[in-house]
Amino acid sequence: MIKIEHLIKNYGTNCAVDDISFEVEEGEIVGFLGPNGAGKSTTMNILTGYLSSTSGKACIAGIDILKNPIGAKKMIGYLPEQPPLYLDMTVEEYLNFAYDLKCCKLDRRTHLDKICETVKIKEVYHKVIRTLSKGYRQRVGIAQALIGNPKVIIFDEPTVGLDPKQIIEIRNLIRGLGKAHTVILSTHILQEVQAVCDRIVIINKGKIVANEKTENISNIMTSNRRFNVKIAGPQKDVLAMLRALSGVSYAESLAERDGDAYTYMVETDFGVDIRKKLFYALAERGWPMIGMEALGMSLEDIFISVVDQSEESKTTRIVPQAKGRKRNQASAPEQEVGAALFADAQKKRAESALSDTDEEDED
Repeated sequence: MIKIEHLIKNYGTNCAVDDISFEVEEGEIVGFLGPNGAGKSTTMNILTGYLSSTSGKACIAGIDILKNPIGAKKMIGYLPEQPPLYLDMTVEEYLNFAYDLKCCKLDRRTHLDKICETVKIKEVYHKVIRTLSKGYRQRVGIAQALIGNPKVIIFDEPTVGLDPKQIIEIRNLIRGLGKAHTVILSTHILQEVQAVCDRIVIINKGKIVANEKTENISNIMTSNRRFNVKIAGPQKDVLAMLRALSGVSYAESLAERDGDAYTYMVETDFGVDIRKKLFYALAERGWPMIGMEALGMSLEDIFISVVDQSEESKTTRIVPQAKGRKRNQASAPEQEVGAALFADAQKKRAESALSDTDEEDED
């Protein structure tokens, strides 16, 4: 449905988008992430026809946005971070104005009624927009993006400034829209991407540094490689035993204490389940295990790790794991996942460049 090939955008000597390529399948919801200044907005502005690219191609349903901008734009519904609302209009007046502006050919009344039902704004249909809450204004903005029943919908920070209840409602709405539309969601809220999107694309300094299905990342994140264990026993001896235990890559004592029991954070090598081994080791020494909690990975740390990898940055967030080391903000599991995602993105980029070279040779 969306195909971007070797897209480049230069502003003078500054390269905002540096030879990026990716595709979005029909009916897919893709999260488009990156730090500030990474090139997200520039890419979306090119996709929506607001900006032209220096080189490369962006196609919507097979239509080149630069060669046929009107045809491509008919396929797109766009909600920028600040919804383009006319506050003195009623919701009814505004949606009818957007209907005329888009030269929509669908039955006006039936189409607008269906949109209002989808985004749940029927109860404010005759109210002036300036009197609405931010949540309702956001819904009105989404409604205008749906006019004309576009195949592609692009959202830029759709939940910024909303309260928790409104955020959940908008997320559910976006998830529902994904059943009938292709959606690109740009946001800084990583939990939002994890809750809504089928795939995550991360861009940094104009380059794609990760492109992976959310399900695959979530499966890795929930793998039991990190535990909090509460053990009754001499703290120093328990910690030494944990660090010496086969399959443990890292262990540290946390500040939590319950009588003579201390809490320890334990990380294991990839694919190693130490629970039974740990139980028998503790039983042999007569140290009771009071509790054990499996901890998931942090999507935020994975994101940071990918970005750091792309910048070849030697930060304190990413360091080799060693028994007895002091803990950093991004530990081994996140580092490994971040490195794998970045390496995969680099491989795809190299394969794409090689494919283009072969095509040029054939010509």
